[in-house]
Amino acid sequence: MRSAVVIMQSVSGAARALLLLGVLALAGCTHTAPKLASGDIQWTEPTKRVVVLDPDVALSELTIGGMSEPRADWTSEARTYVGESLHRILVARGVDVVDAGSLDDPRAVQLIKLNDAVGLAIRMHLYISPLKLPNKANALDWTLGPGANMLRDKYGADYALFTNIRDSYSSGSRKVLMLLAAAGGVAVPGGQQYGIASLIDLRTGNIVWFNQMDSATGDLRSETPASKAMHSLLDGLPL
Repeated sequence: MRSAVVIMQSVSGAARALLLLGVLALAGCTHTAPKLASGDIQWTEPTKRVVVLDPDVALSELTIGGMSEPRADWTSEARTYVGESLHRILVARGVDVVDAGSLDDPRAVQLIKLNDAVGLAIRMHLYISPLKLPNKANALDWTLGPGANMLRDKYGADYALFTNIRDSYSSGSRKVLMLLAAAGGVAVPGGQQYGIASLIDLRTGNIVWFNQMDSATGDLRSETPASKAMHSLLDGLPL
């Protein structure tokens, strides 16, 4: 990136804008960082049954001022494509997928909220913040506790898969701003896609696999790129 800045100082106008956009495109690759806890994946039955919670998906539009405005229509499209892709990937791996659907059991709702909170804590501790929790090393050593067993009792599965994805897309005015800023050698960020996924051992509540995905490209509103994003999010899944 430093060498690119030096080169940009020798060009101007449209050439500088094109060069900067090219640099941003290269920097916009999808990044994943799967983590696997110690111990093997074990099954109590020959059938590899996994409970798949409805993907938590939300899409928004990035305004010219950088505010994210939720888009229910985009979210609905993305939720369909993400769910279908997730199902296809797991079935292709020989997994017996049990779709949990919409859960209204208070215990299940609390478990989902707990997983969301723990997932964000893992992302912050292992991937983002230089400040580490004093009792946590770099190993994947996190749990939802024995309450996760209620999903095993209900569905007869050994594991559960949780996914959480957020995506934003630049509005037309935001794109114009990005081009004008690029012409002046300034980088204005566009939309961003990120997601987290966790595989839970329902016998113990332990998180046995976790992954986060970050990307400045992709479009969950279309089937093929949504499938590509799900393959990235499930990178390293030990199933």
